[in-house]
Amino acid sequence: MLDAIFVLKVALAPALILGASLAGDRWGNTVSGWLVGLPLTSAPVIFLLALERGAEFASASALGTTLGIVSLSAFSLTYAWLSLRLRLGWPYAIATGWGVFFLSSLILEGVSVPLVVASAGVSAWLLLVARLFPVPSERAEDQTVGRSGRWDVVARMVAAVSLVFLITENASYLGPRLSGLLTPFPIYTSVLAVAIHRSQGPSQAVRFTRGATVSLFTPAIFFLIVGTTITIWGVGVAYTLAIAASLAVHWLILVLLNRPST
Repeated sequence: MLDAIFVLKVALAPALILGASLAGDRWGNTVSGWLVGLPLTSAPVIFLLALERGAEFASASALGTTLGIVSLSAFSLTYAWLSLRLRLGWPYAIATGWGVFFLSSLILEGVSVPLVVASAGVSAWLLLVARLFPVPSERAEDQTVGRSGRWDVVARMVAAVSLVFLITENASYLGPRLSGLLTPFPIYTSVLAVAIHRSQGPSQAVRFTRGATVSLFTPAIFFLIVGTTITIWGVGVAYTLAIAASLAVHWLILVLLNRPST
């Protein structure tokens, strides 16, 4: 069991990130953001917590992860407004966005509600954020998509492994709630947003973060299903149901993102 868990920690999250990076290179920044909206790190982390610490711990962490979506979307909204509307450079936008994420996580640590209520509240919050998100002009910048460099992709994969180990190895100290809240930390959103911002400008970076933010409905559905079923039917059934439902939702989001009026 320990060997299997170690392999999952080392291989699963980087493999998911590699696939997302290559697909994003092919189809553009909005699609890249849409792919990052998948729970590429948080789903493996909760899975590993379930194997290591049991279904009850994983269910509690799923609640924290669901609430963490608020912090993640707040980061993206902050980055978008600072970089596009205030025209601040990416270091200021990233640093402020991270500050907003941690402040939001600190506040949410004291929130105690059932998972169903948390999921409904997060969905309402995401609808509000979608309305507040700045939309760049279509003619603001060229929309040419560059390919990710080899070392850029490697850096994302290393970051994935680091985050998975950081959360899972310190879960007993952090506790299920804080473990879940920190799991959605925008490590991939940050890396990709900065890379796009530097090479293509703030408008393209905002297109990316907007796609990533709208796509957060998918992890909200995913962890609602995992958190409410894992203690009843076990890890295998819970993850099978969650994956099936979230893929359907994620495909619908892509259709909506590609509509000009959306």
